[in-house]
Amino acid sequence: MKSLRICIAALFISLATSAALATEWQRVKLGSAPESYEFPVYANHDLNTDLSRIREIVIIIHGIKRNGDDYFAAGESLLKESGRDTSDILILAPNFPGVQDEATGFENMPRWGTRDWAAGLDAEVNPLAVNPFALSAFKVLDDLLLKITDQVNYPNLTNVTLAGHSAGAQLVQRYAILNHVDERIRARSLDLRYVVANPSSFLYFNTQRPTEHTFKEFSAERCPTFNGYRYGMQDMIAYGQGKSGQELFKRYTYRNVVYLMGGDDRDPDHKFLDKSCPALAQGPTRLSRAQAYVRYERFLAGRSTKINHLAYEVVGVGHNQSKMFGSTCGMLVLFQTHALKGSHAAICQPYLF
Repeated sequence: MKSLRICIAALFISLATSAALATEWQRVKLGSAPESYEFPVYANHDLNTDLSRIREIVIIIHGIKRNGDDYFAAGESLLKESGRDTSDILILAPNFPGVQDEATGFENMPRWGTRDWAAGLDAEVNPLAVNPFALSAFKVLDDLLLKITDQVNYPNLTNVTLAGHSAGAQLVQRYAILNHVDERIRARSLDLRYVVANPSSFLYFNTQRPTEHTFKEFSAERCPTFNGYRYGMQDMIAYGQGKSGQELFKRYTYRNVVYLMGGDDRDPDHKFLDKSCPALAQGPTRLSRAQAYVRYERFLAGRSTKINHLAYEVVGVGHNQSKMFGSTCGMLVLFQTHALKGSHAAICQPYLF
């Protein structure tokens, strides 16, 4: 009996240890001297080992709670349920530290205001950091993508997917428009895909906003800040300067973007929904704003411009990242499979550009 109790105790210790290891974050060194820095990520492989077998990388960006561990756990679970060989797929979940995260082990790292990281804004200069300097959240993604697409360390890599849900989707959508590394990465014969799921708002390219049937000039008298950065081109941050809205849209149409819209993400009073007047100028709910943005791209493109984007409505799913990414279209764009073992993935209704 005593030996049985010892075995059971050992089992619980083992399970607890495994659980702790499953959510333990790793430090990655990004940037280059003198502006190098450490950043926390969750990953399903030890990033200090040989990763030459990796063929696919999926980067999942957390929501407003900055809970990269939860997003990583959900992504890892979906990967296992997909039936794919996990040995050659790397899941990364970066965790943007907030100013309130000083006691979590992130105190020597860059840290952002509660919502600043989602717009690509600069981290607050952290006097505790080894090399304190201004650092855009977009620059973090630049540095991370360039690091993991290094052909020396990842010689077998074929594609990278950058996926975000909610606030994370706001970061991904704006980054997909503004970054200058996309073409550089694709020139290495790599496929770079952006997955934008249920953001509260989108970055518009001009001063037109949706009406019931089309897009018209929006009156600044109704909302003076409607076209300010985060929602439009006015007062563009330093990272995104250098191109007009028209130039950015033309470049954006060539980039591989997938929109996922929760068919039930239609609550105008959702506690994390952006209810500011610039956001409301885009529509009353996340679903209506996403549907309007798909129409907006078609409107801007006209008949002559091809758009390299896809859009799906995930039927019956609200503001839930696991169900969005675990849907038939979510699994396809993240893990190139429709399969989910032991469960029924939500179906998707495609939208045409």
